[in-house]
Amino acid sequence: MFYYVLKYVVLGPLLRLFFRPVIKGTEHIPADGAAIIAGNHLSFSDHFLMPAIIKRRITFLAKAEYFTGPGVKGRLTAAFFHSIGQIPVDRSGKNAGQAAIREGLGVLNRGELLGIYPEGTRSHDGRLYKGKVGVAVMAIRAQVPVVPCAMVGTFEIQPPGKVVPRIKQVTIRFGEPLDFSRYAGLENEKAAIRAVTDEIMYAILGLSGQEYVDEYAAKVKAAEQADSAGKFPKRQR
Repeated sequence: MFYYVLKYVVLGPLLRLFFRPVIKGTEHIPADGAAIIAGNHLSFSDHFLMPAIIKRRITFLAKAEYFTGPGVKGRLTAAFFHSIGQIPVDRSGKNAGQAAIREGLGVLNRGELLGIYPEGTRSHDGRLYKGKVGVAVMAIRAQVPVVPCAMVGTFEIQPPGKVVPRIKQVTIRFGEPLDFSRYAGLENEKAAIRAVTDEIMYAILGLSGQEYVDEYAAKVKAAEQADSAGKFPKRQR
């Protein structure tokens, strides 16, 4: 219930008022049945803008840190994400990917929409990064279509580190559903799931027009931070 109050009464109208989203391709989202919406991830605002403009309810796999923050702010954030039906996923440890896949398949098995960001994290520089293969495993195993989605302009309104977003128009594009039924039974084959993931990322790229980087975002970000630390070492006391 609270999900729909936020969507249609509280957040939805406010987001449409302030960001005046240009929405294209919603006819590609199935009216019923399970499907994956796979999008680029440029901003914290993405979590709210996409769900606010599509008719069906969508459940995202959210990082566990949103549910475990300290203090009043942490409790409020956790309560908010729980209330809108988001699922916490622990991204640490060797079994993190399997946990995410298990939770995602649960959503799809209920015939619902699952939202996922294949890059695995927000882009720190506005570019599109190599996708992780969990989205392919779920699409093949559940035999559901994947609808590519591109958020355009959300990096400019709220890049990483910016708390209050700028008031600026954004665009949200959905592409034609991708059918991977030809890969049925191959969700454990590395070549197959890599091919499916790359096809999804290519479709997102075609919608977003971003520069593409054939490396994982987290790896590039870590390397840049390490390089920066090397150039600007901490002062010794």
